[in-house]
Amino acid sequence: MTSLGSGFAAAVQPVNAQTIMTDTTGLTAGEVKIAVQDGQMPAYRAMPAGGKSLPVVLVVQEIFGVHEYIKDVCRRFAKEGYLAIAPELYARQGDATKYKDVAELLKEVVSKVPDTQVISDLDASADWAGHNGGNAEKMAVAGFCWGGRIAWMYAAHNPRLKAGAAWYGGLVRPVSPLTPRHPIDIAPTLTVPVLGLYGAADTGIPGETVEKMWEALKESGSVSEIVLYADTPHGFHADYRPSYRPHEANDAWTRLMVWFRKFGVA
Repeated sequence: MTSLGSGFAAAVQPVNAQTIMTDTTGLTAGEVKIAVQDGQMPAYRAMPAGGKSLPVVLVVQEIFGVHEYIKDVCRRFAKEGYLAIAPELYARQGDATKYKDVAELLKEVVSKVPDTQVISDLDASADWAGHNGGNAEKMAVAGFCWGGRIAWMYAAHNPRLKAGAAWYGGLVRPVSPLTPRHPIDIAPTLTVPVLGLYGAADTGIPGETVEKMWEALKESGSVSEIVLYADTPHGFHADYRPSYRPHEANDAWTRLMVWFRKFGVA
């Protein structure tokens, strides 16, 4: 994959009429290339036009890759004054936006992505941002769905982060050679403050696993927190999907902004 796809992922068509579309007025936004260990990785970047030494948010994609929703999230962060960058973390495995069947996408692309690759690519993205208008001392990570799990894992990997936000990412799962650890495993030693945003009606992330993670964080003395929204499904921030819940999504976004400012990412 040498460049980002356009529009929304094929697997999520048709999109809802309520889908949010953030304009680029006052922004510099579009595709960039990031040097990684084995070549160039495409990414979407949005930032206030002409901005310098901006706070940085590494935006980690859903299972559908960097499609229009993730690009829009970057623009929303940019409107708040951030340099937001979303690297295409499946670039070596394939173009997730072209798969119409979710099961096939999981089998052919997502299941082949190793954590080591993802962490290395996020390191490269952080470095790129720090040299292209961002302030490396004011950096956070925000991940959605598949990326929610990664947000926890990257926060454990990079102590230079000031904060993180994990939107409904898996917490307790079987290990594998490509995913040898999960958020529950790093909870006892996590030092970066992460805000977990979850739905109590998420059929893919059982409430007991959220409670288990929350207890592990509290036992370790972590300042991280988890918010669990009642009667709320997985993907409640994804405004292009039927799972979207405007009230909970807006509340969670407001909490995220307060969280980032609290820990110096502003």
